[in-house]
Amino acid sequence: MTDSTITSKASVLVERGTYQKLLAFASLVALLIGFSIASPNFMQTSNMIAILQATSVNGVLAVAVTLVIITGGIDLSVGTLMTFCAVIAGVVLTFLGMPLLIGVVAAIIAGALCGLCSGTFVAKMKIPPFIATLGMMLILKGLSLVISGTRPIYFNDTPGFHLISRGSLIGEVIPFLPIPNGVLILFLVAALTAYILNRTVLGRYTFALGSNEEAVRLSGVNTDMWKMRIYALAGGICGIGGILIASRLNSAQPSLGLGYELEAIAAVVIGGTSLSGGRGTILGTLIGALIMAVLTNGLRVLSVAQEWQTVVTGAIIILAVYADMVRRNKSA
Repeated sequence: MTDSTITSKASVLVERGTYQKLLAFASLVALLIGFSIASPNFMQTSNMIAILQATSVNGVLAVAVTLVIITGGIDLSVGTLMTFCAVIAGVVLTFLGMPLLIGVVAAIIAGALCGLCSGTFVAKMKIPPFIATLGMMLILKGLSLVISGTRPIYFNDTPGFHLISRGSLIGEVIPFLPIPNGVLILFLVAALTAYILNRTVLGRYTFALGSNEEAVRLSGVNTDMWKMRIYALAGGICGIGGILIASRLNSAQPSLGLGYELEAIAAVVIGGTSLSGGRGTILGTLIGALIMAVLTNGLRVLSVAQEWQTVVTGAIIILAVYADMVRRNKSA
């Protein structure tokens, strides 16, 4: 399989997702209109900012999961990996007193190394991605509690840390548009990841592995190496998510993380990425993340009980997976 063949195949698969992206965008618009009619408080500027703030963390995790799912895998560890990276940042910045930049870099490197471990389990040890990342999820949850001593780590002595997520560079220039920095970081991460997927060798092999890994291997490509690189990249992106959540809370909460992976996976599937691999876009994932954030926020504004919000989220995940199965059957 030549690079030109892989590029052509990837382009065709991306075009197939156009309809799903349009459908997801239409669903997002419908939700916005519906909640606006149901509650006059929904469209207030402060509430829109809150939705964008919530999307920033889940969106970054969803971008990371997109890479893995396109290869035909799954990553259940992104939530606890995010927490682990936040704890690492807390250790470096609070316990060791290192500069802000070093703490951020340490969190991203920790995420990439953990992602590389997951990729090694899947590629070299041939452990199914579901089991490998489930085990990694539990390992990282335990390590977060051990390293932090089961207590939150606060960043009160790290000047400017809270501004990473909650500050607003745009708001300083345009006062009536106080978009949080976390949202800008999400868009930057999404744009860079989209460029990698569509314009680099790593991106071409990401789609190729999900489409037909055996054919890629028989063509002489070291599929194990590329798969490990993809998992490492996804882990590094989760490290960015860890920085965002820690900055938003101004603390690293070691017990946080479980449940984030489900919302991230739901956002990815809603956005048109196929769970069977080989097809997906970052733009679709962003739309899916916005849908999840709008849905959660809208239900909260309407004073729907927390337990029913959980029920709705679970139903959305089931419907998203079923829709993906229907799409696969139609394209078969």
